[in-house]
Amino acid sequence: MTILLCGSLAYDTIMVFPDQFKKHILADQIHILNVAFMVPDMRREYGGTAGNIGYNLKLLGEDPAIMATVGHDFAPYAKRLESLGMSTRHVRVLDGQFTAQAFITTDVDDNQITAFHPGAMSDSQVNRIADASGVRLAIVSPAGRQGMIEHARDLAAAGIPYVFDPGQGLPMFSGAELLDLMKGARALTVNDYEARVVEDKTGRKVEDIARDIGAVVVTRGGEGSSIHAGGNRIDVPVVATEALVDPTGCGDAYRAGLLYGMARDWPWERSGRLASVMGSIKIARRGGQNHRPTRDEIASKLRETFGDEL
Repeated sequence: MTILLCGSLAYDTIMVFPDQFKKHILADQIHILNVAFMVPDMRREYGGTAGNIGYNLKLLGEDPAIMATVGHDFAPYAKRLESLGMSTRHVRVLDGQFTAQAFITTDVDDNQITAFHPGAMSDSQVNRIADASGVRLAIVSPAGRQGMIEHARDLAAAGIPYVFDPGQGLPMFSGAELLDLMKGARALTVNDYEARVVEDKTGRKVEDIARDIGAVVVTRGGEGSSIHAGGNRIDVPVVATEALVDPTGCGDAYRAGLLYGMARDWPWERSGRLASVMGSIKIARRGGQNHRPTRDEIASKLRETFGDEL
């Protein structure tokens, strides 16, 4: 069974400023702000929602299909996907555009200044759900606005269950549009802040939305996650980790665990527990795709923590 990942592939350029921003920004001069930060520490990571989710599903032994649009600078990422045994069949290269990328500068207090260029991601609608065969489960995660609309609509029309994961794309949609995008979804996944945004925009509580679509999954960082399904709220605890290093990509790792369980018709609580394990493994490494547990190691942690089998 193919799990289709509609979303983004992106480069994350992360720079570290070895001082505090506040020492170099004059509060009374913000209206004429002109600052430069020397960043001796810089690294480039592979990321994007579809890329990160796919990476984690691969760790679990799945063979997901990524559907994304990228630019003329995609070659290094393509080589990486090939080395991981991941297909680029539904990854469309758009000449004249850059692959989506974020430029993140972090100071010693973990404050961040980020610039994000969507590039080819904005034209994600050029990919069509009909072009992907054998799909039995999908996720619609942040990409171009029109692409998210069309992919959700076409998955619903084809009767393919999908997870709607609006993430940072939430500001692009009105309340009515969000409700429409969720009509054919099996689940909505959001963090606790995004859950409040969805409620404010739609005028509906997540519990009510869950009754209509099947489930609403709310991640809460260090407080674990909550799954609203079947008229109940299931609280899934956070899993102990060897180190708290970098939360980047933890939500994507969580979603990979959720999708793995959904593909096997696991109960929501069991899927959530695997998702929590995946997030705890990721947070111990920098970047969204630098953790390298074996499938046996994931299975062992799941068994030791919850008594579940992978």
